[in-house]
Amino acid sequence: MFSFRTTPIFEQDDLVLRKGRVGVFCTPNCWHPERGEYLYETFAKRGNLKHVFSPSTPEFSNKESHIYVPLEQLRETDVLIVEIQGAGARYFAYTNDLLELFSSMSEEKINIPVFIVDHINPAGRQVEGTMSEAMFKLAHRHGLTVGEIASLVHNDLNARFPLHVISVSATPSNRELLPWTIPIAADMPGYFTCSLYSGSALWSGTNVTPGIGTTRPYEIFGAPFMESLHNSYKMPPAADGATLRPCRFQPSVGEYAGRQCFGYQIILEPGASYHALSHALQLMNFVYRNCEEFSIINDDDSLGFNDRTLIDLLDDEVLYGYVTGDVEWETAREHIKEQEQKWIKKARKFLLYEENQLFRVK
Repeated sequence: MFSFRTTPIFEQDDLVLRKGRVGVFCTPNCWHPERGEYLYETFAKRGNLKHVFSPSTPEFSNKESHIYVPLEQLRETDVLIVEIQGAGARYFAYTNDLLELFSSMSEEKINIPVFIVDHINPAGRQVEGTMSEAMFKLAHRHGLTVGEIASLVHNDLNARFPLHVISVSATPSNRELLPWTIPIAADMPGYFTCSLYSGSALWSGTNVTPGIGTTRPYEIFGAPFMESLHNSYKMPPAADGATLRPCRFQPSVGEYAGRQCFGYQIILEPGASYHALSHALQLMNFVYRNCEEFSIINDDDSLGFNDRTLIDLLDDEVLYGYVTGDVEWETAREHIKEQEQKWIKKARKFLLYEENQLFRVK
C-alpha cells in the first residue's frame, strides 16, 4: 500500500498517528519553525512518542554518523515517522540507513505503517553515474527526494508495510527554510556541498582527503604527498562548469589531522552544468598517474568510514578501470551515458513531483 499526501503530518487524522505508539527516525532537519519544535517533540506532547531514532554522533561532529534502529524497539511501535534530509547521492549514510531498515522490516515482516515527511533534494534532479550492483540499485547521483527513493525501494523489495509520503509542499518549513539552512550532516555545511558530493565523496575511499575537518568539505581535496604536484606546477584536468585552484589546508580530523595538505579547490561556475562524478574520476586518474603514494584504499578509520575502498564506492568495474588506467575515458564516458539513461527510465516511474524531471549533463 502506498499513498502520497498533501497535508502536513500534524494534520493527518490516521488513528495510528493519534493513538498509536510512535517511533521517529530523524535528523535535526525535522525542526519545524512554524511550531518552534522538532517533530518528535510534537508527538511527545501528544503523549504517544515511544522511541526516537537519531544520528549516533552529535550534530556538529567530525565523524560519519548513522541512525541505528534496534528491531526490538521498532516492534514496540505502531507507526514509524521518518524525517531526514537527503544529499542526492547513494553513499549518503542516513538514506542508506533508512533503506537498510526497509529491507530488515520486509525480511522480518514488521508491517507497521511508515510515514515519510519529504524534503527537497538539495542536489536537484541532475543524474550522474552508474547503477549499483548492490541490493539498492541506485545511481551515484540519483536526482530523487527521500520519499521518492523510499517508494522505489519499497516497490523493489515488494514490501508489505504501508508507505505514506507527505509532500514537500505540505510542510511549511520546506517553504520557509532553504534545504541547506540546517546542515544535512556534519560534513555537509553549505550550499555547494551537495553539488560536489557525488564526485568528491569518492576521495574518502582513498588516501586523499576530501576536506573533511575543514570549512570546505568536498570542495577541496588533497594530501601531504601531493606537494610534488604543486612543486612541478602540474595542474589536474579542468571540467565544464568548474575551475580548479591550487590550495593548501590543514584538516582538524582524519589521517592528516594537523598536517599540511596540498591540493585543489573546485570552484563551480555560476549557472553552469557540472558533472561531479566524471570530473572526480578524471582527477583520480590524474593523481593515480602522477603520485606513487596514492592509494585506492582508505586505511584510516578515525572518521568512521570502516576501511572504505574506492571500488566499494564506485561499485563499477569500468569506472574503477578508468581510474587505474586500464580503461579509456571514451569507454568510461559512454558507459556512464548508457547507465544514466537506464536509471532515468527506471526512476521516472517513481517521481512524485513531475513538474521537475530527471536529466543528465550531456
